[in-house]
Amino acid sequence: MDERSEYLSGGMRPVCCVICGCAVLVKKNSLAQTSIQWDAASVAACLEFVGTNSALVAGCGTLRRSIEDAVRSGTIEVPDG
Repeated sequence: MDERSEYLSGGMRPVCCVICGCAVLVKKNSLAQTSIQWDAASVAACLEFVGTNSALVAGCGTLRRSIEDAVRSGTIEVPDG
C-alpha cells in the first residue's frame, strides 16, 4: 500500500485558488504535465464549476494561474529535464 500511496500522492503540494480559495493537491512532473487532485469540497467551492458537471469541464483557468504562480515562487517544484 505504501508504494501505491507514493504513486498517487508522493510529492503533491497544496495550492489554493486566489479567487475562490479552494485547495487542491498539485505535482509538476514536467513543465508541460501537471497532476491535480481535487476533493469534493474543492469541486463544490470552485466558481468555474458552479452549475456544471465538473467531469465535463476541462479545468479551472483561475486555479491554473494559481499553480503557475506557485511554480514561479518555488512553492511547486518542476523536475529538471
